[in-house]
Amino acid sequence: MVDPYAARLWGYRTLFAAMVAILAIVRLMPLDVAPATLPGPDAILALTIAWVMRRPAYAPAWLVVALFLALDLLLQRPPGLGALAALMATEFLRRRQTATRALPFLLEWALAAAVLLAMVAGTQAVLTLTISPRPPLGLDILRALFTAAVYPVAVAATVWLFHVRRPAPGDYDGSEART
Repeated sequence: MVDPYAARLWGYRTLFAAMVAILAIVRLMPLDVAPATLPGPDAILALTIAWVMRRPAYAPAWLVVALFLALDLLLQRPPGLGALAALMATEFLRRRQTATRALPFLLEWALAAAVLLAMVAGTQAVLTLTISPRPPLGLDILRALFTAAVYPVAVAATVWLFHVRRPAPGDYDGSEART
C-alpha cells in the first residue's frame, strides 16, 4: 500500500522539478531578437525560494543542486557556481523555517531580497577570487532586485496554483520527517 504522505511528497517534488524545467525551456527560447538592455528576473530562483519558505521538504537540497547544476550547464554559466549559491541560499532559509513561519509577508519578502543580494555578493566574490570573467556588478544587482520584485508572483503561484502553503502550528503531514 502506498503511503499517502510519501506520495504527496514525491508528487510535489516532481511538480517542482517540472516547473523548473518548463521555466528553463521558456528562458532558453529566443522570444526577443533585440539585445536586452536590462536583465530579466530569475523566475526559477524566485520559485525555489518560495517553495523552500513554505515547504522545505518539497524542494530538498539534492534536488535544488541537481536542477541548478543543469541550469548552469544549459545557460553556460560557471558550472556549479549557481548551484552552490542556490544551495547556500535555500539551506539558509531551510534552517530558519520554524522562525520564519509566522513572519508577515513583507518581512518574508525583505528576507528573500536580502538572500538574493547575498547570492550576488557571494558569486561576485568567488568569480573575483578565481580571476574568472564576471558580469557587471550593477547588472547582477538589478537582476537580484528584479527577481525580488517577481517574488510575490512566485509566492502567489505557489500558494494559489500549486497549493503549497506553510504548515499551521502543530500541523504534521509527515513530509518533514521523510526527506
